[in-house]
Amino acid sequence: MKPTIQLRLGQHLTMTPQLQQAIKLLQLSTLDLKQEIQEALESNLMLETEEEGVRRDDAESDRIKGDAGLNGNQQTAEGQKNDPNNETEIKIETQSMPDELPVDTVWDDIYDSITPAGSGSAPGGDEGQDYLNQQSTSESLQDYLIWQMQLTPFSPDDLAIAEAIIDGISDDGYLTTPLEDIIASMGDPDIGIEEVEAVLHRVQAFDPTGVAARDLRECLLLQLRQLPREFEWRAQAIELVSEYFDLLAQQDETQMRRRLKLESGELMSVIHLIRSLNPRPGTSVAIQSTSYIEPDVFVYKHNNQWRVELNRDAAPKLRVNAEYAGLIKRADNSTDNVTMKNHLQEARWFIKSLQSRNETLLKVATRIVDIQRNYFEYGEEAMKPLVLRDIAEALEMHESTISRVTTQKYMHTPRGTIEFKYFFSSHVSTASGGEASATAIRALIKKLIGAEKPNKPLSDNKIAAILADQGINVARRTVAKYRESMAIPPSNERKRLA
Repeated sequence: MKPTIQLRLGQHLTMTPQLQQAIKLLQLSTLDLKQEIQEALESNLMLETEEEGVRRDDAESDRIKGDAGLNGNQQTAEGQKNDPNNETEIKIETQSMPDELPVDTVWDDIYDSITPAGSGSAPGGDEGQDYLNQQSTSESLQDYLIWQMQLTPFSPDDLAIAEAIIDGISDDGYLTTPLEDIIASMGDPDIGIEEVEAVLHRVQAFDPTGVAARDLRECLLLQLRQLPREFEWRAQAIELVSEYFDLLAQQDETQMRRRLKLESGELMSVIHLIRSLNPRPGTSVAIQSTSYIEPDVFVYKHNNQWRVELNRDAAPKLRVNAEYAGLIKRADNSTDNVTMKNHLQEARWFIKSLQSRNETLLKVATRIVDIQRNYFEYGEEAMKPLVLRDIAEALEMHESTISRVTTQKYMHTPRGTIEFKYFFSSHVSTASGGEASATAIRALIKKLIGAEKPNKPLSDNKIAAILADQGINVARRTVAKYRESMAIPPSNERKRLA
Protein backbone atom coordinates (compact mmCIF):
# COMPACT_ATOMS: atom_id res chain seq x y z
CA MET A 1 0.00 0.00 0.00
CA LYS A 2 1.21 3.49 -0.84
CA PRO A 3 1.31 6.13 1.88
CA THR A 4 -1.32 8.81 1.40
CA ILE A 5 -2.20 12.08 3.03
CA GLN A 6 -5.72 12.53 4.34
CA LEU A 7 -7.38 15.58 5.86
CA ARG A 8 -9.81 14.88 8.69
CA LEU A 9 -11.86 17.29 10.72
CA GLY A 10 -12.80 16.49 14.30
CA GLN A 11 -13.05 17.89 17.76
CA HIS A 12 -12.08 16.53 21.14
CA LEU A 13 -11.88 17.68 24.73
CA THR A 14 -8.37 18.23 26.04
CA MET A 15 -8.18 17.08 29.64
CA THR A 16 -6.21 19.91 31.15
CA PRO A 17 -5.17 19.66 34.82
CA GLN A 18 -7.94 22.13 35.68
CA LEU A 19 -10.63 19.99 34.05
CA GLN A 20 -9.21 16.87 35.67
CA GLN A 21 -9.49 18.62 39.00
CA ALA A 22 -13.14 19.52 38.34
CA ILE A 23 -13.99 15.91 37.47
CA LYS A 24 -12.07 14.63 40.49
CA LEU A 25 -13.99 16.91 42.86
CA LEU A 26 -17.23 15.69 41.32
CA GLN A 27 -16.71 12.09 42.46
CA LEU A 28 -15.39 12.85 45.95
CA SER A 29 -17.48 12.04 48.99
CA THR A 30 -18.15 14.76 51.54
CA LEU A 31 -15.34 13.68 53.86
CA ASP A 32 -12.87 13.37 50.97
CA LEU A 33 -13.96 16.76 49.67
CA LYS A 34 -13.25 18.38 53.03
CA GLN A 35 -9.78 16.86 52.99
CA GLU A 36 -9.17 18.12 49.45
CA ILE A 37 -10.29 21.62 50.41
CA GLN A 38 -8.07 21.62 53.49
CA GLU A 39 -5.06 20.63 51.38
CA ALA A 40 -5.88 23.40 48.90
CA LEU A 41 -6.09 25.97 51.72
CA GLU A 42 -2.72 24.89 53.05
CA SER A 43 -0.97 24.92 49.66
CA ASN A 44 -2.53 28.02 48.04
CA LEU A 45 -2.03 31.37 49.77
CA MET A 46 -4.77 32.98 47.65
CA LEU A 47 -7.50 30.75 49.08
CA GLU A 48 -9.31 31.44 52.31
CA THR A 49 -12.62 30.56 53.88
CA GLU A 50 -15.33 33.18 53.96
CA GLU A 51 -15.34 33.07 57.75
CA GLU A 52 -11.64 33.94 57.87
CA GLY A 53 -12.16 36.70 55.32
CA VAL A 54 -15.06 38.23 57.25
CA ARG A 55 -13.06 38.27 60.47
CA ARG A 56 -10.11 39.88 58.70
CA ASP A 57 -12.32 42.49 57.02
CA ASP A 58 -14.00 43.34 60.32
CA ALA A 59 -10.65 43.75 62.03
CA GLU A 60 -9.41 46.02 59.21
CA SER A 61 -12.61 48.08 59.37
CA ASP A 62 -12.27 48.54 63.13
CA ARG A 63 -8.66 49.62 62.71
CA ILE A 64 -9.60 52.25 60.13
CA LYS A 65 -12.47 53.58 62.24
CA GLY A 66 -10.25 53.76 65.28
CA ASP A 67 -7.59 55.84 63.56
CA ALA A 68 -8.57 59.29 64.92
CA GLY A 69 -5.60 61.08 63.33
CA LEU A 70 -6.97 60.80 59.81
CA ASN A 71 -9.34 63.26 58.19
CA GLY A 72 -12.74 61.77 57.51
CA ASN A 73 -12.65 62.39 53.77
CA GLN A 74 -9.02 61.29 53.53
CA GLN A 75 -9.86 58.19 55.55
CA THR A 76 -12.70 57.32 53.21
CA ALA A 77 -10.62 57.85 50.10
CA GLU A 78 -7.70 55.83 51.34
CA GLY A 79 -10.04 53.17 52.64
CA GLN A 80 -11.48 52.77 49.17
CA LYS A 81 -8.03 52.79 47.64
CA ASN A 82 -6.75 50.08 49.98
CA ASP A 83 -9.99 48.14 50.15
CA PRO A 84 -8.97 44.51 49.62
CA ASN A 85 -12.40 43.76 48.17
CA ASN A 86 -12.02 46.35 45.42
CA GLU A 87 -12.63 44.44 42.19
CA THR A 88 -10.17 46.60 40.26
CA GLU A 89 -7.37 45.34 42.46
CA ILE A 90 -7.92 41.63 42.03
CA LYS A 91 -8.93 41.29 38.37
CA ILE A 92 -5.38 40.67 37.25
CA GLU A 93 -4.06 38.05 34.85
CA THR A 94 -7.41 36.34 34.38
CA GLN A 95 -7.12 33.63 31.79
CA SER A 96 -10.14 32.54 29.82
CA MET A 97 -12.38 30.55 32.15
CA PRO A 98 -15.59 28.98 30.81
CA ASP A 99 -18.91 29.74 32.45
CA GLU A 100 -19.52 26.01 32.90
CA LEU A 101 -16.83 23.40 33.32
CA PRO A 102 -17.33 20.30 31.08
CA VAL A 103 -17.27 17.74 33.89
CA ASP A 104 -19.15 15.17 31.82
CA THR A 105 -16.80 12.26 31.05
CA VAL A 106 -16.78 8.70 29.80
CA TRP A 107 -16.14 5.51 31.77
CA ASP A 108 -12.42 5.44 30.94
CA ASP A 109 -11.65 8.71 32.73
CA ILE A 110 -10.81 7.58 36.25
CA TYR A 111 -9.33 9.73 38.98
CA ASP A 112 -8.31 8.76 42.47
CA SER A 113 -10.68 10.03 45.12
CA ILE A 114 -7.98 10.54 47.74
CA THR A 115 -4.62 12.22 47.33
CA PRO A 116 -1.88 9.55 47.33
CA ALA A 117 0.36 9.30 50.33
CA GLY A 118 3.47 11.40 50.07
CA SER A 119 1.97 13.84 47.57
CA GLY A 120 1.89 16.69 50.02
CA SER A 121 3.48 17.88 53.18
CA ALA A 122 1.36 18.33 56.26
CA PRO A 123 2.21 20.72 59.10
CA GLY A 124 4.87 19.33 61.32
CA GLY A 125 6.67 17.50 58.54
CA ASP A 126 4.38 14.46 58.22
CA GLU A 127 4.49 13.57 54.53
CA GLY A 128 1.09 12.65 53.11
CA GLN A 129 -0.46 12.25 56.57
CA ASP A 130 -4.20 11.70 56.16
CA TYR A 131 -5.69 13.02 59.37
CA LEU A 132 -9.33 12.87 58.28
CA ASN A 133 -9.07 9.18 57.44
CA GLN A 134 -7.50 8.20 60.74
CA GLN A 135 -9.71 5.86 62.72
CA SER A 136 -9.53 4.87 66.33
CA THR A 137 -8.07 1.44 66.83
CA SER A 138 -10.56 -1.17 68.00
CA GLU A 139 -9.82 -4.50 69.63
CA SER A 140 -10.53 -7.50 67.44
CA LEU A 141 -11.77 -10.88 68.64
CA GLN A 142 -8.31 -12.39 68.10
CA ASP A 143 -6.68 -9.64 70.19
CA TYR A 144 -9.16 -10.28 73.00
CA LEU A 145 -8.54 -14.03 72.92
CA ILE A 146 -4.75 -13.62 72.81
CA TRP A 147 -4.94 -11.34 75.85
CA GLN A 148 -6.81 -14.08 77.74
CA MET A 149 -4.35 -16.68 76.48
CA GLN A 150 -1.43 -14.70 77.86
CA LEU A 151 -3.10 -14.67 81.28
CA THR A 152 -3.63 -18.45 81.19
CA PRO A 153 -0.81 -20.81 82.27
CA PHE A 154 0.24 -22.81 79.19
CA SER A 155 3.29 -24.89 78.46
CA PRO A 156 5.35 -23.71 75.47
CA ASP A 157 3.86 -26.40 73.22
CA ASP A 158 0.30 -25.73 74.40
CA LEU A 159 0.87 -21.99 73.93
CA ALA A 160 1.81 -22.56 70.29
CA ILE A 161 -1.27 -24.75 69.78
CA ALA A 162 -3.51 -22.13 71.40
CA GLU A 163 -2.11 -19.46 69.08
CA ALA A 164 -2.84 -21.65 66.05
CA ILE A 165 -6.40 -22.27 67.29
CA ILE A 166 -7.07 -18.58 67.89
CA ASP A 167 -5.68 -17.77 64.45
CA GLY A 168 -8.27 -20.11 62.92
CA ILE A 169 -11.27 -18.50 64.65
CA SER A 170 -13.56 -16.41 62.43
CA ASP A 171 -15.11 -13.07 63.34
CA ASP A 172 -18.31 -14.92 64.31
CA GLY A 173 -16.35 -16.87 66.93
CA TYR A 174 -16.27 -20.28 65.18
CA LEU A 175 -13.18 -22.40 64.66
CA THR A 176 -13.07 -22.79 60.89
CA THR A 177 -9.69 -24.54 60.66
CA PRO A 178 -9.84 -28.35 61.06
CA LEU A 179 -7.79 -29.79 63.91
CA GLU A 180 -5.84 -31.88 61.42
CA ASP A 181 -4.66 -28.73 59.65
CA ILE A 182 -3.63 -27.21 62.97
CA ILE A 183 -1.54 -30.29 63.74
CA ALA A 184 0.06 -30.14 60.30
CA SER A 185 0.91 -26.47 60.71
CA MET A 186 2.74 -27.16 63.97
CA GLY A 187 5.35 -29.30 62.22
CA ASP A 188 5.90 -31.46 65.34
CA PRO A 189 5.18 -35.20 64.92
CA ASP A 190 4.87 -35.60 68.71
CA ILE A 191 1.72 -33.43 68.84
CA GLY A 192 -1.41 -35.57 68.59
CA ILE A 193 -5.10 -34.93 68.21
CA GLU A 194 -5.73 -35.51 71.93
CA GLU A 195 -3.34 -32.72 72.92
CA VAL A 196 -4.89 -30.27 70.44
CA GLU A 197 -8.41 -31.10 71.66
CA ALA A 198 -7.30 -30.55 75.26
CA VAL A 199 -6.00 -27.07 74.39
CA LEU A 200 -9.16 -26.39 72.38
CA HIS A 201 -11.32 -27.11 75.45
CA ARG A 202 -9.30 -24.57 77.42
CA VAL A 203 -9.73 -21.96 74.69
CA GLN A 204 -13.47 -22.69 74.58
CA ALA A 205 -13.59 -21.64 78.23
CA PHE A 206 -12.52 -18.12 77.24
CA ASP A 207 -14.86 -15.18 76.97
CA PRO A 208 -17.20 -14.76 75.09
CA THR A 209 -19.06 -17.93 75.97
CA GLY A 210 -19.33 -20.27 73.00
CA VAL A 211 -16.18 -19.11 71.25
CA ALA A 212 -14.00 -21.59 69.30
CA ALA A 213 -16.96 -23.89 68.64
CA ARG A 214 -16.76 -25.93 65.46
CA ASP A 215 -20.46 -25.78 64.64
CA LEU A 216 -23.73 -24.30 65.91
CA ARG A 217 -24.57 -27.33 68.01
CA GLU A 218 -21.28 -27.17 69.91
CA CYS A 219 -21.63 -23.39 70.31
CA LEU A 220 -25.05 -23.75 71.95
CA LEU A 221 -23.82 -26.57 74.20
CA LEU A 222 -20.87 -24.49 75.41
CA GLN A 223 -23.20 -21.69 76.43
CA LEU A 224 -25.71 -24.00 78.09
CA ARG A 225 -23.06 -25.86 80.10
CA GLN A 226 -21.72 -22.63 81.53
CA LEU A 227 -25.11 -21.81 83.03
CA PRO A 228 -25.56 -22.58 86.76
CA ARG A 229 -26.70 -26.15 87.36
CA GLU A 230 -29.84 -24.96 89.13
CA PHE A 231 -30.81 -22.82 86.12
CA GLU A 232 -34.38 -23.70 85.07
CA TRP A 233 -34.65 -26.01 82.02
CA ARG A 234 -30.83 -26.16 81.65
CA ALA A 235 -30.65 -29.96 81.72
CA GLN A 236 -33.52 -30.41 79.25
CA ALA A 237 -32.00 -27.84 76.88
CA ILE A 238 -28.62 -29.63 76.98
CA GLU A 239 -30.31 -32.95 76.23
CA LEU A 240 -32.31 -31.48 73.36
CA VAL A 241 -29.28 -29.82 71.71
CA SER A 242 -26.88 -32.72 72.25
CA GLU A 243 -29.20 -35.64 71.43
CA TYR A 244 -32.00 -34.28 69.23
CA PHE A 245 -30.51 -31.27 67.45
CA ASP A 246 -31.93 -32.43 64.10
CA LEU A 247 -35.45 -32.45 65.52
CA LEU A 248 -34.89 -28.94 66.87
CA ALA A 249 -33.77 -27.72 63.44
CA GLN A 250 -36.82 -29.31 61.84
CA GLN A 251 -39.18 -27.84 64.48
CA ASP A 252 -40.70 -31.29 65.00
CA GLU A 253 -42.68 -30.56 68.16
CA THR A 254 -44.31 -33.98 68.41
CA GLN A 255 -41.03 -35.92 68.34
CA MET A 256 -39.30 -33.51 70.72
CA ARG A 257 -42.10 -33.81 73.32
CA ARG A 258 -42.06 -37.60 72.98
CA ARG A 259 -38.25 -37.91 73.34
CA LEU A 260 -37.93 -35.44 76.22
CA LYS A 261 -41.21 -36.50 77.86
CA LEU A 262 -42.36 -32.90 78.24
CA GLU A 263 -45.66 -31.12 77.85
CA SER A 264 -46.13 -28.55 75.10
CA GLY A 265 -45.70 -25.59 77.47
CA GLU A 266 -42.58 -27.09 79.02
CA LEU A 267 -41.07 -27.74 75.61
CA MET A 268 -41.66 -24.12 74.63
CA SER A 269 -39.81 -22.98 77.77
CA VAL A 270 -36.84 -25.13 76.78
CA ILE A 271 -36.88 -23.74 73.22
CA HIS A 272 -37.10 -20.16 74.49
CA LEU A 273 -34.01 -20.79 76.61
CA ILE A 274 -32.12 -22.05 73.55
CA ARG A 275 -33.28 -19.08 71.49
CA SER A 276 -31.91 -16.71 74.13
CA LEU A 277 -28.37 -17.91 73.37
CA ASN A 278 -26.02 -16.13 70.98
CA PRO A 279 -25.40 -18.15 67.79
CA ARG A 280 -22.56 -15.77 66.82
CA PRO A 281 -20.59 -15.15 70.02
CA GLY A 282 -17.72 -13.40 68.25
CA THR A 283 -19.91 -10.44 67.30
CA SER A 284 -20.25 -9.47 70.97
CA VAL A 285 -16.53 -8.63 71.08
CA ALA A 286 -15.59 -7.45 67.60
CA ILE A 287 -16.03 -3.68 67.54
CA GLN A 288 -17.00 -2.32 64.16
CA SER A 289 -15.50 1.01 63.19
CA THR A 290 -18.08 3.78 63.11
CA SER A 291 -18.77 5.25 59.69
CA TYR A 292 -20.05 8.82 59.82
CA ILE A 293 -22.24 10.12 57.02
CA GLU A 294 -22.83 13.75 56.22
CA PRO A 295 -25.63 14.38 53.71
CA ASP A 296 -24.84 16.28 50.53
CA VAL A 297 -28.40 17.52 49.99
CA PHE A 298 -31.55 18.00 52.03
CA VAL A 299 -34.94 16.87 50.73
CA TYR A 300 -38.07 18.25 52.37
CA LYS A 301 -41.68 18.99 51.58
CA HIS A 302 -42.88 22.59 51.48
CA ASN A 303 -46.34 23.64 50.33
CA ASN A 304 -47.01 20.15 48.96
CA GLN A 305 -43.86 20.36 46.84
CA TRP A 306 -40.70 18.34 47.34
CA ARG A 307 -37.64 20.55 47.34
CA VAL A 308 -33.93 19.81 47.19
CA GLU A 309 -31.25 22.01 48.70
CA LEU A 310 -27.50 21.61 48.98
CA ASN A 311 -26.01 21.11 52.40
CA ARG A 312 -24.09 24.35 52.72
CA ASP A 313 -22.29 23.07 55.81
CA ALA A 314 -20.88 20.04 54.02
CA ALA A 315 -17.82 22.01 52.93
CA PRO A 316 -16.39 25.41 53.93
CA LYS A 317 -17.12 28.34 51.61
CA LEU A 318 -14.03 29.58 49.82
CA ARG A 319 -13.05 32.88 48.29
CA VAL A 320 -9.95 34.60 46.95
CA ASN A 321 -7.88 36.44 49.53
CA ALA A 322 -8.32 39.92 48.08
CA GLU A 323 -5.52 41.40 50.19
CA TYR A 324 -2.93 39.08 48.64
CA ALA A 325 -4.50 39.41 45.20
CA GLY A 326 -4.19 43.18 45.43
CA LEU A 327 -0.41 42.89 45.80
CA ILE A 328 -0.01 41.53 42.28
CA LYS A 329 1.42 44.01 39.79
CA ARG A 330 0.74 43.75 36.09
CA ALA A 331 4.22 44.51 34.76
CA ASP A 332 6.26 42.82 37.46
CA ASN A 333 7.72 39.52 36.28
CA SER A 334 9.62 38.70 39.45
CA THR A 335 9.53 35.18 40.83
CA ASP A 336 7.28 36.15 43.74
CA ASN A 337 4.83 37.97 41.51
CA VAL A 338 4.63 35.08 39.01
CA THR A 339 4.04 32.65 41.88
CA MET A 340 1.22 34.82 43.23
CA LYS A 341 -0.33 35.04 39.76
CA ASN A 342 -0.27 31.24 39.43
CA HIS A 343 -1.81 30.80 42.88
CA LEU A 344 -4.51 33.29 41.99
CA GLN A 345 -5.43 31.43 38.81
CA GLU A 346 -5.39 28.06 40.61
CA ALA A 347 -7.61 29.46 43.37
CA ARG A 348 -10.17 30.70 40.86
CA TRP A 349 -10.18 27.36 39.06
CA PHE A 350 -10.64 25.51 42.34
CA ILE A 351 -13.57 27.68 43.40
CA LYS A 352 -15.11 27.30 39.94
CA SER A 353 -14.70 23.52 40.15
CA LEU A 354 -16.50 23.47 43.51
CA GLN A 355 -19.36 25.50 42.07
CA SER A 356 -19.61 23.14 39.09
CA ARG A 357 -19.66 20.14 41.44
CA ASN A 358 -22.48 21.62 43.49
CA GLU A 359 -24.53 22.51 40.41
CA THR A 360 -24.20 19.02 38.93
CA LEU A 361 -24.97 17.38 42.26
CA LEU A 362 -28.09 19.50 42.68
CA LYS A 363 -29.30 18.72 39.14
CA VAL A 364 -28.95 14.97 39.64
CA ALA A 365 -30.55 15.01 43.11
CA THR A 366 -33.48 17.11 41.89
CA ARG A 367 -34.10 14.76 38.97
CA ILE A 368 -34.03 11.71 41.25
CA VAL A 369 -36.54 13.29 43.62
CA ASP A 370 -38.83 14.22 40.72
CA ILE A 371 -38.87 10.63 39.46
CA GLN A 372 -39.14 8.99 42.87
CA ARG A 373 -41.73 11.38 44.29
CA ASN A 374 -44.07 8.50 45.15
CA TYR A 375 -41.36 6.91 47.29
CA PHE A 376 -41.19 9.99 49.50
CA GLU A 377 -44.97 10.04 49.73
CA TYR A 378 -45.78 6.35 50.27
CA GLY A 379 -42.57 4.42 50.94
CA GLU A 380 -40.56 1.62 49.32
CA GLU A 381 -43.57 -0.09 47.76
CA ALA A 382 -44.07 2.95 45.52
CA MET A 383 -40.48 3.03 44.26
CA LYS A 384 -40.23 3.34 40.47
CA PRO A 385 -37.67 1.46 38.36
CA LEU A 386 -34.72 3.70 37.56
CA VAL A 387 -31.33 3.19 35.93
CA LEU A 388 -28.40 5.52 35.35
CA ARG A 389 -29.33 5.91 31.69
CA ASP A 390 -32.65 7.52 32.60
CA ILE A 391 -30.97 10.32 34.54
CA ALA A 392 -28.18 10.65 31.97
CA GLU A 393 -30.63 11.12 29.09
CA ALA A 394 -32.75 13.59 31.04
CA LEU A 395 -29.73 15.76 31.95
CA GLU A 396 -27.85 15.11 28.68
CA MET A 397 -24.84 13.64 30.45
CA HIS A 398 -22.85 10.44 30.19
CA GLU A 399 -23.78 7.48 32.39
CA SER A 400 -20.29 7.49 33.91
CA THR A 401 -20.84 11.05 35.13
CA ILE A 402 -24.11 10.07 36.79
CA SER A 403 -22.36 7.09 38.36
CA ARG A 404 -19.67 9.32 39.83
CA VAL A 405 -22.19 11.85 41.12
CA THR A 406 -24.31 9.18 42.83
CA THR A 407 -21.44 7.23 44.43
CA GLN A 408 -20.92 7.95 48.13
CA LYS A 409 -23.40 10.83 47.99
CA TYR A 410 -26.28 10.99 50.45
CA MET A 411 -29.51 12.91 50.81
CA HIS A 412 -31.24 13.67 54.10
CA THR A 413 -34.97 12.95 53.71
CA PRO A 414 -37.97 12.53 56.01
CA ARG A 415 -37.42 8.77 55.56
CA GLY A 416 -33.80 8.92 56.71
CA THR A 417 -30.38 9.59 55.21
CA ILE A 418 -30.24 7.62 51.97
CA GLU A 419 -27.49 7.07 49.41
CA PHE A 420 -28.25 8.22 45.88
CA LYS A 421 -27.57 4.69 44.58
CA TYR A 422 -30.51 3.36 46.61
CA PHE A 423 -33.00 4.96 44.20
CA PHE A 424 -31.65 2.99 41.24
CA SER A 425 -33.00 -0.52 40.65
CA SER A 426 -33.93 -2.83 37.82
CA HIS A 427 -37.50 -3.33 36.67
CA VAL A 428 -39.90 -6.25 36.38
CA SER A 429 -42.79 -6.33 33.93
CA THR A 430 -46.30 -6.33 35.32
CA ALA A 431 -49.45 -7.97 33.99
CA SER A 432 -50.82 -4.61 32.85
CA GLY A 433 -47.77 -3.99 30.69
CA GLY A 434 -46.11 -1.60 33.12
CA GLU A 435 -42.97 -1.95 35.16
CA ALA A 436 -42.31 -2.48 38.85
CA SER A 437 -39.11 -1.63 40.68
CA ALA A 438 -37.05 -4.42 42.21
CA THR A 439 -36.90 -2.35 45.40
CA ALA A 440 -40.70 -2.19 45.53
CA ILE A 441 -40.94 -5.95 44.99
CA ARG A 442 -38.47 -6.57 47.83
CA ALA A 443 -40.58 -4.36 50.07
CA LEU A 444 -43.71 -6.33 49.17
CA ILE A 445 -41.97 -9.66 49.83
CA LYS A 446 -40.72 -8.40 53.18
CA LYS A 447 -44.22 -7.19 54.06
CA LEU A 448 -45.79 -10.52 53.15
CA ILE A 449 -43.25 -12.49 55.17
CA GLY A 450 -43.67 -10.15 58.13
CA ALA A 451 -47.41 -10.79 58.17
CA GLU A 452 -47.25 -14.59 57.75
CA LYS A 453 -48.17 -17.06 60.48
CA PRO A 454 -45.11 -18.30 62.39
CA ASN A 455 -46.26 -21.93 62.27
CA LYS A 456 -47.24 -21.73 58.59
CA PRO A 457 -44.76 -19.55 56.66
CA LEU A 458 -45.24 -18.65 53.01
CA SER A 459 -43.22 -20.56 50.45
CA ASP A 460 -41.57 -18.83 47.51
CA ASN A 461 -44.21 -20.27 45.19
CA LYS A 462 -46.99 -18.89 47.37
CA ILE A 463 -45.37 -15.44 47.48
CA ALA A 464 -45.00 -15.47 43.69
CA ALA A 465 -48.69 -16.38 43.37
CA ILE A 466 -49.73 -13.54 45.71
CA LEU A 467 -47.65 -11.05 43.73
CA ALA A 468 -49.19 -12.36 40.50
CA ASP A 469 -52.65 -11.65 41.93
CA GLN A 470 -51.47 -8.06 42.44
CA GLY A 471 -50.39 -7.84 38.80
CA ILE A 472 -46.66 -8.39 39.35
CA ASN A 473 -45.39 -11.38 37.40
CA VAL A 474 -42.25 -12.75 39.02
CA ALA A 475 -40.88 -16.27 38.91
CA ARG A 476 -40.30 -18.35 42.01
CA ARG A 477 -36.52 -18.15 41.55
CA THR A 478 -36.78 -14.34 41.38
CA VAL A 479 -38.64 -14.33 44.69
CA ALA A 480 -35.95 -16.59 46.15
CA LYS A 481 -33.20 -14.26 44.88
CA TYR A 482 -34.83 -11.18 46.38
CA ARG A 483 -35.51 -13.01 49.64
CA GLU A 484 -31.90 -14.13 49.93
CA SER A 485 -30.67 -10.60 49.19
CA MET A 486 -32.59 -9.45 52.29
CA ALA A 487 -31.03 -12.27 54.37
CA ILE A 488 -34.44 -13.90 54.92
CA PRO A 489 -34.24 -17.71 55.33
CA PRO A 490 -36.51 -20.08 53.36
CA SER A 491 -39.91 -21.10 54.66
CA ASN A 492 -38.76 -24.34 56.30
CA GLU A 493 -36.26 -22.36 58.41
CA ARG A 494 -38.74 -19.60 59.23
CA LYS A 495 -41.22 -22.04 60.73
CA ARG A 496 -41.72 -21.39 64.43
CA LEU A 497 -43.72 -23.24 67.04
CA ALA A 498 -46.66 -21.40 68.51
